[in-house]
Amino acid sequence: MKLSILFGGASFEHEISIVSAITLKEKLQTFDLTFIFCDTDHTFYKIERASMKATTFSRGEYKKMPLLRLEKGAFVQKSMFSSLEHRATVLNLIHGADGEDGTIAALLDFYHISYVGPRVAASVFSYDKRYTKWLCTAKNIKCVDYEILSADIQEDIKLDYPIIVKPARLGSSIGVSIVKDASEFDYALDTAYEYDKCVVVEPFIKGVKEYNVAGYMSEGKVHFSIVEEPQKEEFLDFEKKYMDFSRSESVLRADISKELEQKLTNTFAKIYTNMFEGALIRCDFFVVNNEVLLNEINPIPGSMANYLFEDFPHVIKELSQSLPKKNSIQVDYEYIHSISSAKGK
Repeated sequence: MKLSILFGGASFEHEISIVSAITLKEKLQTFDLTFIFCDTDHTFYKIERASMKATTFSRGEYKKMPLLRLEKGAFVQKSMFSSLEHRATVLNLIHGADGEDGTIAALLDFYHISYVGPRVAASVFSYDKRYTKWLCTAKNIKCVDYEILSADIQEDIKLDYPIIVKPARLGSSIGVSIVKDASEFDYALDTAYEYDKCVVVEPFIKGVKEYNVAGYMSEGKVHFSIVEEPQKEEFLDFEKKYMDFSRSESVLRADISKELEQKLTNTFAKIYTNMFEGALIRCDFFVVNNEVLLNEINPIPGSMANYLFEDFPHVIKELSQSLPKKNSIQVDYEYIHSISSAKGK
């Protein structure tokens, strides 16, 4: 199966995207893969499979590789006397800005290129943590309590300490702080505001049970991964998450009751349906007093959460064959012709 993996982007998570793409090179060895790197200046490069290693990017070697441009239905490699089309389903693997905020989704839609990944609306509601909270309200899904603060408006918080402070539009724990008392709050805010003018403040729930579920839709049915109970420290910082994004070995199924597993998958399906079709997403949940709370939605999870699936290549193949169809608009200019006829022109 042909598949183009699109990665990189102008994002604080640029390097994480590279790590994810290198991991998928190994996980999808049976696929006919094309690797398309988006530099931070939004130039596209075709990267040979053999060159898919970290030093290709850290040393700038990719700049010597073929340039690509977008045309209807394909990425195109042009030379002086010929052009070569790379016409395949694109797997959007750009984490953070560009990839998860709807920019790439809109670009691929505009050029009529088939792709695996969240569509524009899904990107908007999952990339911005404020909008995710509002989506929960609209879908009657319980989530962690929160307050929203802005760099432009000075406000006191009502939540009790300890709290967790997050930039509203960023992932991978970048700019995130745990605040144990008021003396640490201003510093945490300054750190978060370096990345975003809006921040989300939530209670820090010590010792909370956390579970991750990934899934996708095929032939009208949501398919779930195993439920994972991540084994981690009090706070998973950027460096630990960076390593986490290169995971490729399968993880163990969480030792939970069938009842709790059903609650988690039912909530996942409620989040996914009529919003994330065409994407493989991962949802991270908290369980407090046997109540399932959405922590966050990962619309493009690190390395596509391959480690949660028994047969990841089959998952990508099945998803690629069940992508939403975008309607083509046919314009016949009948209205303009009728006006011209009426005016005798």
